Amino acid sequence: MKIDIDDSAPPYEQVRARISEQARSGELPVGYRLPTVRGLAESLGLAANTVAKAYRALEADGVIETRGRNGTFVAAAGAAAERELAAAAQAYVERARRLGQGEDAALAAVRDALRAAYGG
Repeated sequence: MKIDIDDSAPPYEQVRARISEQARSGELPVGYRLPTVRGLAESLGLAANTVAKAYRALEADGVIETRGRNGTFVAAAGAAAERELAAAAQAYVERARRLGQGEDAALAAVRDALRAAYGG
């Protein structure tokens, strides 16, 4: 894994995105033990707090799980991630309706956000 200093995304977000992509693709299989925060920080030339922030975000997303002193592992996130995505979509729909927005406006906002996030 490499961090691109010219990338507009902050380093912690680059770490989070790469680990998330690798976990979803199976490149990092379920149960794979990730390096320690310090170990990954040293290998990437980042501050430990930067990697810790990425790990916290990944854990909140259900991509990884920390097992105390045993380490940090790739979680079985497939179904959990889909459930969380569905819950986020439902919350978005409820918020759009409370704001008085119709389906077309809500979809347009999502499309714009997806283009911005995924560069499409």
